[in-house]
Amino acid sequence: MQKHKILVVDDEHLIRWSLEQNLKKQGYEVTTAGSGEDALRLLQDEAPDLMLLDVQLPGMNGMEVLEKVKDLDEEVIVIMVTALGVLETAVKAMRLGAYDYINKPFNLDELAIVIKKALETQELKREVAQLRSTQPKKFSIDGIIGESDDLKHVLNMIRKIAQSDAGTVLVSGESGTGKELVAKAIHYESARADKPFMAINCAAVPETLLESELMGHEKGAFTDAKNQKKGLFEMAHGGTVFLDEIGDMPMGIQAKLLRVLEDRTFRRVGGTKDIHVDVRIVSATNKDLLAAIEEKIFRNDLYYRLQVIPIFLPPLRERRKDILVLVRHFIESFNREFGKSVKGISKEAENFLYEYDWPGNVRELRNVIERAIILENEEIMQLGHLPRELVSRGGGSGSSPLDFVLPPEGIDIEDVERELIRQSLDMVEGNQSKAAKKLNLGIDAFRYRMKKFKFL
Repeated sequence: MQKHKILVVDDEHLIRWSLEQNLKKQGYEVTTAGSGEDALRLLQDEAPDLMLLDVQLPGMNGMEVLEKVKDLDEEVIVIMVTALGVLETAVKAMRLGAYDYINKPFNLDELAIVIKKALETQELKREVAQLRSTQPKKFSIDGIIGESDDLKHVLNMIRKIAQSDAGTVLVSGESGTGKELVAKAIHYESARADKPFMAINCAAVPETLLESELMGHEKGAFTDAKNQKKGLFEMAHGGTVFLDEIGDMPMGIQAKLLRVLEDRTFRRVGGTKDIHVDVRIVSATNKDLLAAIEEKIFRNDLYYRLQVIPIFLPPLRERRKDILVLVRHFIESFNREFGKSVKGISKEAENFLYEYDWPGNVRELRNVIERAIILENEEIMQLGHLPRELVSRGGGSGSSPLDFVLPPEGIDIEDVERELIRQSLDMVEGNQSKAAKKLNLGIDAFRYRMKKFKFL
């Protein structure tokens, strides 16, 4: 681990020597200067992380040095040191960018704590800055891999939503299709990218805690509320809140969420003051919300408020064109992560992966490739490198062939799909839930096709 560099600037030799010896024992790399002019020269040569700067210096005083230091390198932490405990001097130093201010004579143990805290703060700021610069790249639209028309439609939707002021989006699709990835892409492609992205799984938090997590609570609102707490909506002000598994949200919280969706206001648990926030709310579900409404476990009014802008993510088995593209992407990604050099995949394994139905969707495919990359060392991935339990289940849906003969002149597959949608609706007198079951589709997948073929 690289040592932190500290520059001690003081005109008294004994103080410089004493601090140098003490700080070196603590594991720091230390350089000293007896004047402001020397300090500025060393600043460029040594690039210290922190500077202990005496206010009273011959020639250029500490305040002048501080100003020039901040002009040259704003990230350097400067702790001012002086024998004169004058409040005005301390205030001026802080305004000029000093991190802290200590008086002589100082306690070396106390100084060590101040230095340690300052360097930890600097490290945290750097990590946050790095995270903010990498997150948009990691979760941009480019991070959603595929070439199918269905996925291109989704990407087009993401771009339009991100560039708009749309405040409410509902992403639906089976588990593992990448709903959170879509939510993050919407956030990081938008003007909100430098604001917080806050996510919560509504199915993973007990009902008694979910309201407090979302809305926050006031001190004393309940037994364990020792302090006031801000909720996700408040902390995400200016950014995005992602409500995963919205279909599992308890009915009592649904009513309060409805108000947030309608006017972006809420009250903390135990609070009396309305709090207004500017947040985009992206929800996701793998459930049939219309069926949940019929079962009276999901509010009808909340559904239509969430459904302002719907995005449906088709399962991987319905966009097989994306499978091998994803396989190549995951191989390349895991090669980098695990230091492997898998160059490709055998035709046999490729055919299997293409034909397999992927009930766990993209998440399952990713896990399968990751496991193979970790456990195997051959340059070409073979069928035998895939999990045995996966291969034993075989590719395809496993259902018996349909009694259908392809005409010699061929047929447009979309014409067949359109006709199946029409017939299924006719058979059940237009009941969409029943028609979807006839074709073994979820209601969102069925409604997506209804829109596609102009039945809606």
